[in-house]
Amino acid sequence: MAGAYDDRDGLIWMDGALVPWRDAKVHVLTHALHYASAVFEGERAYGGVIFKGHEHSKRLLASAAALDIPSRWTAEEIDEAKDLALKANGLTDAYVRALMWRGSGEDMGVAAALNPVHMSIAVWEWGAYYGDAKTQGAKLDISRWKRPSPETIPCHAKASGLYMICTQAKHQAQARGCSDALMMDYRGYVAEATGANIFFTRDGKVHTPTPDCFLNGLTRQTVVGLLEKNGVEVIERHIMPDELESFEQCWLTGTAAEVTPVGQIGDYNFEVGAMAVDIATQYEKLVRGNR
Repeated sequence: MAGAYDDRDGLIWMDGALVPWRDAKVHVLTHALHYASAVFEGERAYGGVIFKGHEHSKRLLASAAALDIPSRWTAEEIDEAKDLALKANGLTDAYVRALMWRGSGEDMGVAAALNPVHMSIAVWEWGAYYGDAKTQGAKLDISRWKRPSPETIPCHAKASGLYMICTQAKHQAQARGCSDALMMDYRGYVAEATGANIFFTRDGKVHTPTPDCFLNGLTRQTVVGLLEKNGVEVIERHIMPDELESFEQCWLTGTAAEVTPVGQIGDYNFEVGAMAVDIATQYEKLVRGNR
């Protein structure tokens, strides 16, 4: 499958039915298009099984609740719909995008309580998010955009509107020859990349930012568990930008990114070393085993 995302063969699950890919459309006055009243999940299936699929379904519902979007589906029903979409498209190794949003209805202002809630699930083949970075190390820009205060946004929801600054940051990074950007938070601490959490090593220990104003990713949680199982001390704390030069290795974690080593952030260089490579390998074995 290739080409524009609106012009492909296949089926997309929408509101309980499988519809031809090209017919999966919404009205131009859809509330989410104007006011970002939407939440989503990005997931990966390995060997026909979605890794942590039920956890993703529950997080989708939690995100929806945070945005006052009442779901018409339970987590179990969402699980079933994702499996159906995979099977209907004949895919076993795939990316899964579940989206829930406020549609068009009686409200067309900021409020949307009278508008119906919809959900779609699309699946497609998607390779390495950062290309060959898993062997060479990704190159990151340092963004001027910052993760906002939790007093201004529902920072732990995977809400579509929260990704606007991520898009801006990634466009700037790509224009500078980088594959992603490191974002600071509103206080100036190191936060995350545009769609992935970040880890650093120093003297055999792992340091990672405290997720108090950004998403505590499911892949992040999985990797922390793997490291601790290996007896590696993981220190979750606020990290200042001037500490970057003191770290030896670095990697990103996320459903799309999986575990991707980082070779450079701005003017700081990192070794694609044994710990980064080993945790990436362990994660790959884990998801392929679907445990």
